[in-house]
Amino acid sequence: GTLLKYFPHPLVIGFTSGIALVIFSTQIKDAFGLPIGKVPSEFIEKWILYIENINNINITTLLLTASTILITIFSKKITTKIPGSFISIILITLLVQLLNLPVTTIETFFGEIPNSFSFSIPSIQLNSLHIYIVPAITIALLGSIESLLSAVVSDSMIGAKHRSNIELIAQGTANVVSSLFGGIPATGAIARTATNVKNGGRTPIAGIVHGFVLLAIMLLFAPYAKLIPLSCLAGILIVVAYHMSEWRQFVSILRGHKMDVLILLTTFFLTVVFDLVIAIEIGIIL
Repeated sequence: GTLLKYFPHPLVIGFTSGIALVIFSTQIKDAFGLPIGKVPSEFIEKWILYIENINNINITTLLLTASTILITIFSKKITTKIPGSFISIILITLLVQLLNLPVTTIETFFGEIPNSFSFSIPSIQLNSLHIYIVPAITIALLGSIESLLSAVVSDSMIGAKHRSNIELIAQGTANVVSSLFGGIPATGAIARTATNVKNGGRTPIAGIVHGFVLLAIMLLFAPYAKLIPLSCLAGILIVVAYHMSEWRQFVSILRGHKMDVLILLTTFFLTVVFDLVIAIEIGIIL
């Protein structure tokens, strides 16, 4: 975890701003209700497809997205105790159900939300350990870098200082245990971390509560959660992307030392056009 101190500030800002743009671009289909089956993962191809389908915007979906964004932003003037994103999910979902609006929901796109889980010990063949080692180390390294960058981003958002080694120990333990329930390796994620911070989360308790709420939704409220419109979730993530874009710091670094500018723009460009792994590697080398 101590290797984190070698991540320069322009790299973190370039990476964060790049991820914000990537998150924003992934929500365009749902935000505008575009009739696209499979969206390409590549950034440029994705936007080419969006532009080709620009005449097929669903006005109802677009209005729901805009309403979600407005509720999420301005609900703070009424109450700061309840996150605006939560208020918007409740109100928009009720509106869609009451008026029977023809928009895509979690259920219509993904189907039923599973409301059960099982416990099983994975089969491990000791004579095949040499096959597991390389992918295991690769996943661990990539997961560590992404999680620690998430922690750095949240530090900058709340003016705190995380404990890198504790972060990695907790993540490793969680990934070992989750495999017993059919889980796949997971890391700290910048989108959810930024959402957490913007809705008032300041300590590890926020993450623990997040886990229990997800479990409760899966076991108890899946029949209701599946009714949430994808346009509503897109609106919330667009707000999150804006908040995590760090555009003020981005502009500030552009006015600074030319090497900082080079690291910032290189990391930003590689994160958006290629992937975050290449961006981090090249950024650190620079």
